[in-house]
Amino acid sequence: MNSSISLIIWVVVLFVMMYFLMIRPQQKEQREKTAMMSSLAIGDTVLTTSGFYGVIIAIQEDTVIVEFGSNKNCRIPMTKNAIAQVEKPEDAVKTEEKAK
Repeated sequence: MNSSISLIIWVVVLFVMMYFLMIRPQQKEQREKTAMMSSLAIGDTVLTTSGFYGVIIAIQEDTVIVEFGSNKNCRIPMTKNAIAQVEKPEDAVKTEEKAK
């Protein structure tokens, strides 16, 4: 009887540890990504999952049109899921001010 209670306690402890080490951080990351996608705006600098930096020039429901390079001729539509990081224009100004 005592060993079965001990076994149940260990199983519960393992599930609690799995929740805090695996499931909860994944949910937090998903919430942050959703918030980032909802805050996208025209003029934001983005880093794509393939490693390219570009500027958002148009936003549609599930896609964005990103302009790459300085010649302004390379405009590519892509899904919002292809965006890994977003840098707002005001963030870039703050970073430049700190560097000075």
